[in-house]
Amino acid sequence: MPTTATSAATERAGGTPSAHALTDVAASDSTLRRFLHGLPGVDTVGLEARAASLGTRSIKTTAKAYAIDLAISMVDLTTLEGADTPGKVRALGVKAVHPDPTDRTAPTTAAVCVYPDMVTTAKEAVAGSGVKVASVATAFPAGRAALDVKLADVRDAVAAGADEIDMVIDRGAFLAGHYAKVYDEIVAVKEASGAARLKVIFETGELSTYDNIRRASWLGMLAGADFIKTSTGKVAVNATPANTLLMLEAVRDFRAQTGVQVGVKPAGGIRTTKDAVKFLVLVKETAGEDWLDNHWFRFGASSLLNDLLMQRQKLATGRYSGPDYVTVD
Repeated sequence: MPTTATSAATERAGGTPSAHALTDVAASDSTLRRFLHGLPGVDTVGLEARAASLGTRSIKTTAKAYAIDLAISMVDLTTLEGADTPGKVRALGVKAVHPDPTDRTAPTTAAVCVYPDMVTTAKEAVAGSGVKVASVATAFPAGRAALDVKLADVRDAVAAGADEIDMVIDRGAFLAGHYAKVYDEIVAVKEASGAARLKVIFETGELSTYDNIRRASWLGMLAGADFIKTSTGKVAVNATPANTLLMLEAVRDFRAQTGVQVGVKPAGGIRTTKDAVKFLVLVKETAGEDWLDNHWFRFGASSLLNDLLMQRQKLATGRYSGPDYVTVD
């Protein structure tokens, strides 16, 4: 196991670690466990109260218009269904490039997220637009497969042209305390991803406690994640303001200690413009303005985009158009 995971991540990001860089945390299973269990415990009441308080902020007029366009530019437009067809993926790609066909000033989305076998189709659909193609991998969504199968999944997606890989951790290994196994898998997937950016999905709804979410966040970052992501969107509890706030605190503190910036992606359950604005407030007030960019913050959502477009149309025309004026994904 590498002894300088943080240094390696710093080199990739072009940053310089601080004097307190976490260079030896992953030297062994025992040092990794000691570090993760030495993180401060999460004050559940305080965390949820702060998330709720920040969620009461309201923005109006020009600030709201800016927030809507920013949120659109942060959407990973996603289709992850067994019934996905090339036609559906092509249509999704067209929508990612031109979210509102009646208004070409609407920004493109950040990415289209698909299964590995649909990467080639998605790449063709967004060619020349700047929209990224993300692919879930590593036996998504359960993550229950042998490592060589997971790595083959990743390599297939990268070979097809994926710009980003969304992997799922082995939650069973994590919950059993096998942190080194989870760490090693992330390191291996990062290597297999090559130049593609790696998003590490924790499935926070299955981690049971906020302390576990904090530990998973640091574990993912130590192993070289470019993004840490809440959820697959396939379980009952997905992204919440509280678990996203906790992850934002983690990336903020990680950069303070190492000089390495890591992105955050809440996914699942974010459906309205009001929800998106609440998350943007969390970003600004917790991690800071450096994360208010789609290189560092994403929404894993599809239905969210339609509501953002309807609210955008309302600001522009003064009239609420309704769902018939946006395409059905």
